[in-house]
Amino acid sequence: MENKIKVLAISGSLRQKSSNTALMNAIIALAPDTMTFTIYRGLGDLPHFNPDIDLDEGPTPVRGLRTQLKEADAVLICTPEYGNGVPGVLKNALDWIVSSGEFVNKPTAVISASPTPMGGDKAHASLILTLKMINAEIVEGGTMIIPHITLKLNHEGEITNPETKQGLLSLLHGLEQASYHKKENYN
Repeated sequence: MENKIKVLAISGSLRQKSSNTALMNAIIALAPDTMTFTIYRGLGDLPHFNPDIDLDEGPTPVRGLRTQLKEADAVLICTPEYGNGVPGVLKNALDWIVSSGEFVNKPTAVISASPTPMGGDKAHASLILTLKMINAEIVEGGTMIIPHITLKLNHEGEITNPETKQGLLSLLHGLEQASYHKKENYN
């Protein structure tokens, strides 16, 4: 296990003070030294999905997303729920990947977090459905729904709830193990 696991971290929110982006950053801070993270920052730059413009390698922002996904050993997604579903910008990004295959067998962890008591459960279920359709490998123990997220992060973006912190550590462990297993099988 000498090679570090490269994880692409994606927040499903464009909000500057998003609790999901803060949560994603807190998870990165919790991660073991065996994992390195790249934060995908181009979600808002992707054009609306249109198969007619997905020629050759696609538009420049799409090529950037695809390249970052190809280079990653694993993916971590933290998303809010908008209108009982996946935020449009995140769904749009995934639509660009449907035919190109960067998620195929890619170890993936999915977290939805919301200030509501439901924790973004509908977005979570919808996101997992889409990821499975594009053949992402949702790792065992690699999903979490976090209700009342604003009560579980302090103003510095640190996780203050012990159960949430433990759950996230377990999720990271599952993502790490699935990524190592995949590397061992493909090297």
